[in-house]
Amino acid sequence: MLELTQIQKDILYALITLYKRKSGSSIKGEEIAELINRNPGTVRNQMQALRALGLVEGVPGPKGGYRPTARAYELLAITKPEEAVRVPIVVNGETIDASAEEISLPSLSHPTVCGARVRVLGDIRKINPGDRVIIGPTPVNELMVWGRVTGRDDTTNSIVIEIEKIFALPKDRVGEHMSSPIITVGADDKVRDAAKVLAKYNIHSAPVVENGKYIGLFGLVQLAKALANDMLDKPVRDVMLPKVVFVEKTTKIREALRIMRDQGVRILVVTDSGKPVGVITVHRILIELAPEQVK
Repeated sequence: MLELTQIQKDILYALITLYKRKSGSSIKGEEIAELINRNPGTVRNQMQALRALGLVEGVPGPKGGYRPTARAYELLAITKPEEAVRVPIVVNGETIDASAEEISLPSLSHPTVCGARVRVLGDIRKINPGDRVIIGPTPVNELMVWGRVTGRDDTTNSIVIEIEKIFALPKDRVGEHMSSPIITVGADDKVRDAAKVLAKYNIHSAPVVENGKYIGLFGLVQLAKALANDMLDKPVRDVMLPKVVFVEKTTKIREALRIMRDQGVRILVVTDSGKPVGVITVHRILIELAPEQVK
């Protein structure tokens, strides 16, 4: 089997990470050097060896650079971009620009072992021992894993975590668990009055409506910012998140979570053939649908 030095592995991992991030555009040596904190000259020298090994190919021209070959993916056991499904990694509450490539769970014959090894595609230097992580949902099984980082292996771009909880997302669709009727606040309502609506119905956020149309979202985050800026008597439109994301009631729970993550929202308006009929929140999905696993 072909053996690579650590610097060569670092360069290959960085090249593949950037190549996926840039959707197949060629990568310059300077970009790789910046990602792995190495001298560009060192990267260029190692690239000659990697090209000779058939792991990297050069792209000529002003917009040229490098791109990984199929053999590089095979050697590092990394899924090719066209076959990959991004598995999110949340570190201390923030989604990082990386994806879980492989999760090795403890064997059934060792039920007291609660550790897992996670191979990461991306810069694992952003993950450190003691960090809290949430990984998932994974494709097919739709697993989500909560844990605490106990170690990091830069040679394999892997982290070791102590599992705190793990469960499979329900296969249900959002229409089965949405809240209805929809509780809304008016765009011209004062922020303090909108806050009373959240408190009355014990909800974290609500869509903002103007002339029968949904124009934004108002929740605890917007309320906190309004309070910090002395805007409680301002209209909701001045502090709302000017975005509303709609999903059909047939959308799967897993897809709803992905949409929330990608759109940066924690509540979706559920529609039936385009007509708003309810809402689904990340709180309801993670707390109410799987309370025992998430406690």
